[in-house]
Amino acid sequence: MEKFILAIDQGTTSTRALLVNKDGVVVNMTQEEVICNFPHSGWVETDALNIWVSVISVVNALLVKQNITFDSIDSIGISNQRETAVVWDKKTGMPICPAIVWQSRQSASICDEYEDKKEYIHKKTGLLINPYFSATKIKFILDNVEGARERAEKGELLFGTIDSWIVFRMTRGKVHATDVSNASRTMLMNLETLKWDEDLCKLFNIPMKMLPKILPSSYDYGEATFFARNLHIHGVAGDQQAALFGQACFDVGESKNTYGTGCFMLMNIGNKITYSESGLLTTVAWKIGDKVTYALEGSVFIGGAVVQWLRDKMKMIVHSADSETLAKDCSDTHGVYIVPAFVGLGTPYWDDDARGAVFGLTRNSDNRHFVRAALESVAYQCKDVFEVMKKESNLELSTLRVDGGATANDFLMQFQADILNTKIDLPECLQTTALGAAFLAGLSSKYYKNLDHIKSIHHCQKLYEPKMDEKDREERYKGWKKAVEVTRLFK
Repeated sequence: MEKFILAIDQGTTSTRALLVNKDGVVVNMTQEEVICNFPHSGWVETDALNIWVSVISVVNALLVKQNITFDSIDSIGISNQRETAVVWDKKTGMPICPAIVWQSRQSASICDEYEDKKEYIHKKTGLLINPYFSATKIKFILDNVEGARERAEKGELLFGTIDSWIVFRMTRGKVHATDVSNASRTMLMNLETLKWDEDLCKLFNIPMKMLPKILPSSYDYGEATFFARNLHIHGVAGDQQAALFGQACFDVGESKNTYGTGCFMLMNIGNKITYSESGLLTTVAWKIGDKVTYALEGSVFIGGAVVQWLRDKMKMIVHSADSETLAKDCSDTHGVYIVPAFVGLGTPYWDDDARGAVFGLTRNSDNRHFVRAALESVAYQCKDVFEVMKKESNLELSTLRVDGGATANDFLMQFQADILNTKIDLPECLQTTALGAAFLAGLSSKYYKNLDHIKSIHHCQKLYEPKMDEKDREERYKGWKKAVEVTRLFK
């Protein structure tokens, strides 16, 4: 009987369950929407119980769809939206309040209180003080939910990112754990010791007894008795780190960029920590056995979301695919630049106050130039990240592996190769986050032999090679940098 890895990919807006075979092929998949709530401006919350119910739903639907039972599952791998904070009652397993989603800005004022500690926090965690990360979300909950702090200090409450929440539920409360990649996104884990940092916990006034045990990414997390006896969780990783692993970026310098709502670029930097001075984050990519691998990460806040904006708000296109057609219908933007700083600018600027702007409009500008400029803005933002990575890693990045929904846009991928002057490798399977979770689980359960085995089943479906003249590339990017500079002055 053929066995599969069950990969659960729990994202911000949906939960997916996938079956992955020994050839690294996704043989079936189910998906269910997850609802986020926006109770106040800048706040983003979700119901952790609904997330758990969605996991149950997609797993059961997948088994029915494939016409198999849990006997056909070798092991489970979990990838998850990172930084989202859940606090629940240790005894009942019930959340004490809505989960605060990674996108939420509701702890921004708490971050302001620690502005003078930013260098201290960066040195310990590799992160920037920002409401993006979990620590200030936990503090917000403890400070604002009635009785929460007292209960937490008594050991009655548990904290977890979404991976911990799912593991706790799957094991019927027997395992309270997280993997090292997720722990590195909380702003509470020491990047060098890979343990919860007592000084940071004191700084944010978070009882350490709330925190889950930190485990390797490829490891036996325990029996998923909610589903079946003798079925174990063998792999856990944050979504972007899982995608890096799913892209088989196992060697130093290998990089991937995920084009989703935003864009997340990660580069494998090996077992030595590199602290960025230009707005990159240093994070744990994964830990297998005793070997830890670190990564540099850059974030673009508005990637594929710019196409949604063109479609839903500007009404310039009816379908997302129309953006490619219009962009290809003109030779260039006629000098139009769009800086889509709708929610600020990410790496390397980290400017929360910047807002979107358009430059270079003339009477000759039309919707084609506008749409093309919007797509080019995604590639330019990724180049900003790419250039900082090259500088700080002292590595020449000859190939960038890509994934995510926006990779379906042929124009964007070719322009990205051109503006980076780098080959763009589009993999055969675009479900790289789920693949990473499956590969990590399969390594631990011995379903996959080793990293070389995984490399051998990772295939490229298309390679984009740069074609743009060097002078043209430099002039276009110079125009982009000028547009960003002016955007940041206008506040």
